[in-house]
Amino acid sequence: MNTFSKTFAACAIAALATLAAQAHEFKIADIKIGHPYARATTQGQMNGGAYLSLDNAGADDKLLSVDAATVAGRTEIHQMAMEGDVMKMRQVDGIDVAKGKPVAFKPGGYHVMLMGLKAPLKEGDKFPMKLKFEKAGEVTVTVNVEKASADHSGGDAHKH
Repeated sequence: MNTFSKTFAACAIAALATLAAQAHEFKIADIKIGHPYARATTQGQMNGGAYLSLDNAGADDKLLSVDAATVAGRTEIHQMAMEGDVMKMRQVDGIDVAKGKPVAFKPGGYHVMLMGLKAPLKEGDKFPMKLKFEKAGEVTVTVNVEKASADHSGGDAHKH
């Protein structure tokens, strides 16, 4: 193998490893949990947000609760939505996860509120978060802390 081939192979392996790290997913029963992540926070920021996707290939289910006790005093499922000209956020008791209807947790929509952070969330860190489903049961996923983005809509920085 020549030098170019070795360099190309090393770059390809590094790129695949990066994609694999960013696109991590978990599964419980027929529910795929895609790329759980949180945004890095700053010193003194008391709340943060976590995001993921849910894709159910089996019987309808419901996400009942989330728990990230290692990093936050309280963890809640929230939804942001426009009501007239005002963006409002509210806690929800659960989210239906119907067969074939993916649910996206993202800034400006559904998200996991990490309230009363025990320490700032730092880029590169990871933490466990437990999801409890009505039928599928409980699963613990690994949440990757990623760089805070300037284009988010405040989904992880708002105060309660």
